[in-house]
Amino acid sequence: MISQKLKNIFGLSIPVFIAHGLEEYFTDFYHVDPSIQAVFGRLGFSLASTFLVFQIVVWLLLILGFILLRKNILSKTISMVMAGLLVFELWHIYKAIMVGGYYPGLYTALIFPILGFLFWKELLKQFAKKS
Repeated sequence: MISQKLKNIFGLSIPVFIAHGLEEYFTDFYHVDPSIQAVFGRLGFSLASTFLVFQIVVWLLLILGFILLRKNILSKTISMVMAGLLVFELWHIYKAIMVGGYYPGLYTALIFPILGFLFWKELLKQFAKKS
């Protein structure tokens, strides 16, 4: 059973991920980041529209994950995926440091370390209770 606090942090992260995806889209992240170009550039579609569809699918999956988490279905798996996503988003901060300035997605990515710290703290507390 996942705690209500962990569920709340997960729910709070969804609008942040939506804002983050919009920031990435409107600042042309898909043209700057080589990994995005490598993944989506080979599909033969417009890079911008493919990236936007990808973002929308991720948002819908986050909402579905939140619903499943609230119903305690696959809660450990969903929590671990979210924990990994929150760590992965540190990439924007790292890239901004490497380029010495703004990197697309940076502003909203600054919220992820806070959410990640709170989420990981609560998640580790949940795992410690079980053992």
